Amino acid sequence: MYAPPGLREKRKDVAFDADLGNAASPDWANDIDQVLVHGNVITTEVVFFHIRSGTVLFTDLIQQIPANLLSGWRAVVARLDLMVGPEPSVPRKFRLAFTNRSGARDALKRIFAWPAEKVLMAHGAPVEEDAQAFLRRAFGWLAV
Repeated sequence: MYAPPGLREKRKDVAFDADLGNAASPDWANDIDQVLVHGNVITTEVVFFHIRSGTVLFTDLIQQIPANLLSGWRAVVARLDLMVGPEPSVPRKFRLAFTNRSGARDALKRIFAWPAEKVLMAHGAPVEEDAQAFLRRAFGWLAV
């Protein structure tokens, strides 16, 4: 089991075998590339690229919650946090937490260089067309 940055310290009850870094493990380097998105005080996201399918995988850095899923104050907060727009995007809380934008831009250069065909995220619908253009729109506010 592999730990993303910061999780080993938070979950001392879990026995991790190794930590995820800026380079893929030799165990999967021929199939999957990865990069750490540094510069955010909330999280350091590990973004993966599955080479054969051309799929970029995000966890929390890009999100989209269906607007009809929330109501009341939760709906207001999600809207203000840019989580219920017409397509997945980087929530406002993460945008504001990028205090070292050059570190994030270095990771984005690698992400933009991947021949992306699809984008999957933990919180949102898959992007199955124009993945390159989608990624550039999602991170346009942090333009490289």
